[in-house]
Amino acid sequence: MRTLITHARRVVVKVGSSSLTTPDGAIDAHRVDELVSVLAACRHGGRELVFVSSGAIAAGLGPLGLPRRPRDLATQQAAASVGQGLLVARYTASFARYGLGVGQVLLTSDDMVRRSHYRNAQRTLQRLLEMDVIPVVNENDTVATDEIRFGDNDRLAALVAHLIRADALVLLSDVDGLYDNDPRHAGARIIAEVRDERDLATVTLGRPRRVGIGGMITKVQAAQIATGAGIPTVVAGAAAASAALAGEPVGTYFLPTASRPASRLLWLAHATTARGRLHLDPGAVAAVVHRRASLLPAGVVGVQGEFVAGDPVDLCDEDGRVVGRGLVNYDAAEVPGLLGRSTRELSRELGPEYEREMIHRDDLVVLARDRASA
Repeated sequence: MRTLITHARRVVVKVGSSSLTTPDGAIDAHRVDELVSVLAACRHGGRELVFVSSGAIAAGLGPLGLPRRPRDLATQQAAASVGQGLLVARYTASFARYGLGVGQVLLTSDDMVRRSHYRNAQRTLQRLLEMDVIPVVNENDTVATDEIRFGDNDRLAALVAHLIRADALVLLSDVDGLYDNDPRHAGARIIAEVRDERDLATVTLGRPRRVGIGGMITKVQAAQIATGAGIPTVVAGAAAASAALAGEPVGTYFLPTASRPASRLLWLAHATTARGRLHLDPGAVAAVVHRRASLLPAGVVGVQGEFVAGDPVDLCDEDGRVVGRGLVNYDAAEVPGLLGRSTRELSRELGPEYEREMIHRDDLVVLARDRASA
């Protein structure tokens, strides 16, 4: 038994589009009801539950007469607009059979990038749980752009798990776990447990499927985000949802690899999109990555992109590899005049407001420790 899962009191469960819909894109009421019965039993067993559900676009295909997922953004958003209402109505009716209410929470990456939005989402989810309502979370596909292109609900689920301080994350799909190769190939073996990245060294991840676009690779990435935040994760087939939540040895179990970091750092690492790049000299890379120091203008040798003070930017070593990300204290237009200069010199020449870091260490997260020399 996987005791960390068995003893988890607050759980995030995510299900993919292909586990909820028929081949022609309509919501499969039988599948939905089967899954809801498992989730309801979980809730009635005393656990708090947040449900992250894909399927809005897929559910909208049938009513709009679309034979397959559209490629253009406007039609995808139209399908999401139609499908989201159908999906939530189905969940509302299905959970009501067990005396449970649901609350829809639609998020985009912007809600994770903007700190105030992030805190608002956190408070809303917490209050719903306090009121004994099951939050049904989905990307706001009717207005989102990058989310629709890349299918980030797996990553969203991992971020929500950290956001609400969940004890476990369960990712459900139409594949019963992580295999070392495409499970349709003869000889492919399921990987029962992943302790660290070495267990993934021989894994070949397949391409996304037709209805859902996340695929196994996004589940592995989501599991790495969650386990890096101290949250054990199970990737399993939707049919094994009850066993997965019970901690039985089904699917693939990802063990926590680190303790829970500050929400701000996880948000910065995984929920932001860099607006530009700062290129660092080797000394600055070593200071930032290994000594957890602030980034000073003296260590910056180049700048790319258009950004303003407070935006996230990537930090790159001399080979252009990203080693960190942080919230910059200067506009992009100001940076060229600051390169390689000490804060004392800048303060004397430009004024005391320039005697500050390019990026303070509290606003900086290391992304690739092994890429910098000590």
